[in-house]
Amino acid sequence: MGGVHHENGEQVIEKWNSVFKALSSEPRRQIIVSLLDAGPDQSVPLPESAMMPNVPPNMRQLRQELHHVHLPMLADMGFITWEAEPLIAARGPRFDEVAVVFEALHAEASRIPNSLVLGCQRLEEEQQNSVNL
Repeated sequence: MGGVHHENGEQVIEKWNSVFKALSSEPRRQIIVSLLDAGPDQSVPLPESAMMPNVPPNMRQLRQELHHVHLPMLADMGFITWEAEPLIAARGPRFDEVAVVFEALHAEASRIPNSLVLGCQRLEEEQQNSVNL
């Protein structure tokens, strides 16, 4: 019995490490949130869906990073699938494992410190909505 718990524990650790690695960069976070907003069977256009709304990106650099870093990483982890032409992303088989983090954050936006909210349009809106309830 102990061996099974140990093995399962190691698998869970690896899954959480993958989730937090995937969420450790803004373009990847934006892609996940865009896919959450899009619905289960829809794809999202890139690079638009990888941009933070209030921070103008360097489009050439973002496209390059999407192709060579962000999209392959998210796809290798099973969180998304993507196509190069047209450049789009869709939910992958493990999408729910990473999406749940944002669902929990959005549900508890009123409890998140302002230092992590101000400047993030989505969390600012979620906080405002919770105040208006």
